[in-house]
Amino acid sequence: MEGAIPSRPNTRVAVVTGGNKGIGFEVCRQLASDGGVTVVLTARDETRGTEAVEKLRTLGLTDANVVFHQLDITDASSIATLADFLKTRFGKLDILVNNAAIAGVEYPQDVDTNEEKFAGMDIKQRLDWMIKTVREPIGAAKKAVETNYYGTKHVTQALLPLLLQSSSSSQGKIVCVSSDYGLLKLIGDEEIRRDLDDIDNLTEERVDGFFVQKDPLPNALR
Repeated sequence: MEGAIPSRPNTRVAVVTGGNKGIGFEVCRQLASDGGVTVVLTARDETRGTEAVEKLRTLGLTDANVVFHQLDITDASSIATLADFLKTRFGKLDILVNNAAIAGVEYPQDVDTNEEKFAGMDIKQRLDWMIKTVREPIGAAKKAVETNYYGTKHVTQALLPLLLQSSSSSQGKIVCVSSDYGLLKLIGDEEIRRDLDDIDNLTEERVDGFFVQKDPLPNALR
């Protein structure tokens, strides 16, 4: 579902993936409150995305500030539909915030994951707790790679031509949101950790090579 967005000259356009809750929602709120940015809040679930926009409306934001567009970053047609909408409506994109992601793990039903439980823990303690507590079934791991790596990659590739059309003085910006659990120092395999840290020689093909799972959308967006 798309909102009607009044045209405003010199307005920057931002897309936030996974914008219906948490960090993504707060990023949308702050960008939309800027006054010079129109935010396209995206979410996989249309109902939740629409509810998030309505919540922002109660904070005084309007269609000129934020609008919802459905996006499943693991679906080629969904990505293409968003790209077409942005091209038709704005002709450019100034800011892309890649926030949508999944954990790729399962918590036992009887485990308390309330944030208060982790308040006194540092990142190492949280990681140790997670390793001892969560399950990592192969299906969940594959879904995490499909979403967090390939999904983010495909969205970025599809929207890059619009980012290159940015008229902003600082040019188009791509922001990728991660968590402490994504730090390289937490990867157990020393060889993989060293290779990923070799920025000067890190290529798309080399990163792809780390995953046994193949790209679920090969060439679909190219």
